[in-house]
Amino acid sequence: MTEETTVKTGLVEGPDGKMRCFWHGNLPDYLHYHDHEWGRPVADDRRLFEKICLEGFQSGLSWLTILRKRENFREAFEGFDFERVARFGEKDIERLLGNAGIIRHRGKITSAINNAKRAIDLAMEKGSLAAYFWSFEPDAAERPAVMDYQTLRANPTSPTSIRLSKDLKKRGWSFVGPTTMYAHMQAMGLVNDHIEGCCCRAEVEEMRRNFKRPR
Repeated sequence: MTEETTVKTGLVEGPDGKMRCFWHGNLPDYLHYHDHEWGRPVADDRRLFEKICLEGFQSGLSWLTILRKRENFREAFEGFDFERVARFGEKDIERLLGNAGIIRHRGKITSAINNAKRAIDLAMEKGSLAAYFWSFEPDAAERPAVMDYQTLRANPTSPTSIRLSKDLKKRGWSFVGPTTMYAHMQAMGLVNDHIEGCCCRAEVEEMRRNFKRPR
């Protein structure tokens, strides 16, 4: 497939001959993330919290940079157990600022700690983070009729991601802008943004059909 065709369709041929969304660039770790994680529905509170934190750390960087540091982040942030992270104090912040395996940005670190405290409140109110986030799953009327390359590139946010961002900000969360929240929705399976023609699209759609939404 030529570069021109890739730009038109948003698809690239993988090493196995299958067509996939363009953005992983056939890099092995990114390809694995595309095939086995991105877009598959998640109801685990720790994973949902982890992804919001990592999306915050990604701000101004590429997701690949964060993905390649993810295990370091997990170790540094107690597996993203938000009850533990919420207890982090100044000594922990200094420890994290000295950790070369993560993104050493004070504002992003303190944001993760703040959001952990907010996550506890939210889980207590809603029963779980999963119940809260899945209540923002958009209905069919909001979704595009066809998910092609042009549609994906033209819509870095959605009406729902804007509502979700506003609600989280009212609750005191930080680094949760509409673009960040749409990326969260894409990754955690609240929407299926695998491009038409991607070998993973039908599989992800089947998983979403069979997924039991948390309430």
